[in-house]
Amino acid sequence: MLIVTGASGFIGLHLADALRRNDRPFALSSRRPVGGIGAERFIQADRLVETEIPADCIIHLAGRAHVLREESLDPAAEFRAANTDYPLAIARAFAQRGTRRFIFLSSVGVLGNETAPGHPFTHESRPAPHNAYALSKLEAEEGLRAIAAETGMEVVIIRPPLVYGAGAKGNFASLVGWLKKGIPLPLGAVHNRRSLVGIDNLVDLVLTAIDHPAAANRTFLVSDGEDLSTSDLLRRTAAAMGRPARLLPVPAPLLDGAARLLGKATLAQRLLSSLELDIRFTRETLNWHPPTTVDEGLARAVSSAREAPTRQH
Repeated sequence: MLIVTGASGFIGLHLADALRRNDRPFALSSRRPVGGIGAERFIQADRLVETEIPADCIIHLAGRAHVLREESLDPAAEFRAANTDYPLAIARAFAQRGTRRFIFLSSVGVLGNETAPGHPFTHESRPAPHNAYALSKLEAEEGLRAIAAETGMEVVIIRPPLVYGAGAKGNFASLVGWLKKGIPLPLGAVHNRRSLVGIDNLVDLVLTAIDHPAAANRTFLVSDGEDLSTSDLLRRTAAAMGRPARLLPVPAPLLDGAARLLGKATLAQRLLSSLELDIRFTRETLNWHPPTTVDEGLARAVSSAREAPTRQH
């Protein structure tokens, strides 16, 4: 039996759909009930630690992600509780019950938020978390490795960059919204390089990591294997939508300065800087390659919403 946490989220819904199509028995856990996607059982998130359901593998997707409008008085504590303490509690409980493997979806943010030209992150890059979210993910990674060493339960850590696909929210949803409205964007002269991962490629790697013997106690980077500039991403997403991309060639340094004056430095960093991942270690260790191309992934991402897995209450 597999147990998927964070099952009501974007990645969880796609993973559950893939497990159903592959005839893998699984249970789902989340704060909100989900149904209609082939799970054998549903476990409320706050009851998962004490559940007696045996599990061969836990796939932990649950967590507190980036918050656009932070209302907490102590965001770092909130991130640590959701992204560090909770997965470690689950891992300890299921390790004691003999669970074979724990797959943890971390973030490339544990390595930093940008790379220098021609110097991508690799599986050997030293951690340099840049915010409370990334730090909480790194602390969870360290705690899981300690539990693995103590109990013998295998731990697999996957560090994705921005994940896009049908039903995605956050930065990718904003990008699609801009293109749908036909808003002229001053990003036509941005020549950065960013790694992304389509949801189908990420799910395929997770499925591979469930049973692959070489995945045990290793950390993997994942991407589509093709890096894009922000302007390329906008043009190719627009092409997938059958729309023109109205991009104005404003120099990137001018955009960066204007964004900082307007208090939008974080947004500018995501749009203008580079963040490249070298996934050769993942390819070679697991004999894995991204099965879906960027253009195929973008076409699926902007297709009718009815094609995306949906939660049912």
